[in-house]
Amino acid sequence: MKTGSVISYILAAIIIIFSFLLLLGAGGVGGSPSWIIYGVLGLILGFALIFAGVRLAEASKKTVQNVTLNVDLPGNARMDAIKCQSCGAPLAPDDVKLVNGAVMVQCHSCGTTYQITEEPKW
Repeated sequence: MKTGSVISYILAAIIIIFSFLLLLGAGGVGGSPSWIIYGVLGLILGFALIFAGVRLAEASKKTVQNVTLNVDLPGNARMDAIKCQSCGAPLAPDDVKLVNGAVMVQCHSCGTTYQITEEPKW
């Protein structure tokens, strides 16, 4: 949670408490009718600060995390052309994506989506 939203919540609580006390004191002995106006304005300001704090908290949660996967191949590695399992069209590197930890391919020609599996070498 961002510091701004915490400060906003604390200020809102203080303002709402004092505004409520102003509203209660307006009806008592020695109270002034203008206290009602200040109390209502304080309540509006306090709830506006709560709304601002919620918006600040939501804004801090919208962070984007980019994951980069680097593969270190040993020795003399060569890459064979990857072809679509359905139509046989060659696949570009942009067609291969990492989705939830699995390597997925979507063919740009036929639109087929499938997971790449590695066959054992033995």
